[in-house]
Amino acid sequence: MSQTALPAAPAMAALPDDAVRGALAPGGLYPVFQPIFALDDGRLLAHEALMRIEALDCSPLRILDAARAHGRLGELELAAARAAACSDDAGEGLLFINLSSHAILHTAVRPQQVLDALEAGGRDLGRYVIELSERDIVEDPAHLAEALGYLRAHGIRLALDDFGNGHSNFQLWHELAPEFVKIDRFLIHGIAASAGRCAIVKALVEVATALGAELIAEGVEQPADLALAHDLGIRYAQGFLLGRPARTAWQGAPPAPLAEAGRRTPMRPQPRRIGQRRQISAGHLLVEAPALTPANSNADVERLFHEHPQLHALAVVDAALHPIGLINRQAFNEQMARPFTRELHAQKSCTLFMHDRPILSDLRDGIEDMAEILRGEDQRYLADGFVITDGGRYRGLGTGEALVRRVTELRIEAARHANPLTLLPGNIPITEHIERLLGAGKPFVAAYCDLDNFKPFNDQYGYFRGDRMIRLAAEIQLRHVEPSLDFVGHVGGDDFVILFQSADWLERCRRIVAAFNAEALQLFDPEDVERGVLHGEDRRGRPTTFPLSTLCIGVARIVPGRYLRAEEVASLAASAKRKAKHEGLGVRVLEDAEARVLAAVDPV
Repeated sequence: MSQTALPAAPAMAALPDDAVRGALAPGGLYPVFQPIFALDDGRLLAHEALMRIEALDCSPLRILDAARAHGRLGELELAAARAAACSDDAGEGLLFINLSSHAILHTAVRPQQVLDALEAGGRDLGRYVIELSERDIVEDPAHLAEALGYLRAHGIRLALDDFGNGHSNFQLWHELAPEFVKIDRFLIHGIAASAGRCAIVKALVEVATALGAELIAEGVEQPADLALAHDLGIRYAQGFLLGRPARTAWQGAPPAPLAEAGRRTPMRPQPRRIGQRRQISAGHLLVEAPALTPANSNADVERLFHEHPQLHALAVVDAALHPIGLINRQAFNEQMARPFTRELHAQKSCTLFMHDRPILSDLRDGIEDMAEILRGEDQRYLADGFVITDGGRYRGLGTGEALVRRVTELRIEAARHANPLTLLPGNIPITEHIERLLGAGKPFVAAYCDLDNFKPFNDQYGYFRGDRMIRLAAEIQLRHVEPSLDFVGHVGGDDFVILFQSADWLERCRRIVAAFNAEALQLFDPEDVERGVLHGEDRRGRPTTFPLSTLCIGVARIVPGRYLRAEEVASLAASAKRKAKHEGLGVRVLEDAEARVLAAVDPV
């Protein structure tokens, strides 16, 4: 939690040098200590020493800004470090000391001065961690790494502060190779309700693993955020929820929220829409190409096509660079190849053979909006491509081939992560969530949901009403789970998976079945509801009747340590679902003895 200030604003710089001198006077400043805890077992890792001013009625940040303005930042930071090191109230564990890169690189502070300040407290230097603020721009990370190397040679460790805010820099992380990286409060506060923050922090966890750094979640104030940080693999946390800065170090048992974080593993927030992973626009498809005007002749068109053999078309623009037409290479060449066409029309305006209603796309148009081109009846648009503009003025061309390729890639990627009909997480997120639960050693319940007699319904009423029934099943499941604990995924077709961590999972399953069986009746024709059956054909084509579609759920309770892979969990839940369908039960819970037998008979 950085105490290093941003470059001084005018009001802050207005503090007189007397204020800085007062802070530097004996007894002018003192440290307070905020604890940092391990999330796996609640042990105390360290305290961060934060500077406070004894007599002045202003924040430490104002004093730091004033010291920077008066060229005394390094001196003030050394004084704060010395005060923290010499305090009898620092407690046990590591001690994080704030130091700015500005003080190291742009003032007279030498590594030996830092060593002297820390050694004044009489502690082993291996207990200190220099917390380097990310608020300063570091133009030469290698130079900074060299300067810090002197401290690290004496056993002092390094932490990067405020990562994810200010001047966060992966190059700095890579060059300095810190033992700790603090994730800024901006990313941690509200992470339990933000898919974007969650995705960023998850990526940082992977980077930290690759680079050998431990992550510390800063600014933790909500239990849900703490639980999700633990769930994502962050090992340490700091914030008001766990302990506020105090004159004396933390003593006693770990704070209660740590125990709760270890017991609960909330569902990772999911994006509400497909396609959030990649924002592709028309500008990503732009092909630089010259443009023609009505003053250009067809001979000019031939020349440009010859000079640019890769171009599929050429745009025609008016004096204001607004596109007014498009000339397709293949169509133009076919026209010019006809007898006497070149002799008659070579010197005429290029507008003669242009398509005067081209598709126009702004640079910022989303790729999904442009997909309408592919669904159009006039396939000439697919061959011609489209003209890309910026504020209505010509910028370049886009090809139908590139559009098809990008739309296909986007939809394949989206389908792997979310079902396009319900927008629920697909097979990959389901597997990832199961693996997270198994890896954390958490008990949970895997419920496999399936529609009975859905095929006869789909055959009789058509796929449109069939899609409505599948969406209804998804909506009802979402309605009856606890979003912060339970995960709903769509395997495909009429198959769903719910990964419950709610204690009342059985009652929730029963409510889901009852709600679906009641609300689904609205999708049937009244006469079929009155008869209670559908008329159709069996697999051999013989007339028969089918019960109305209902929902069944097979449930498997997953015991920590018994299952190691997501495939085992999926297989067990599928077995429970088959028993539910075979026995005609709305909810069928696999008994522990049955699960053991299935695992032994049908190992994955």
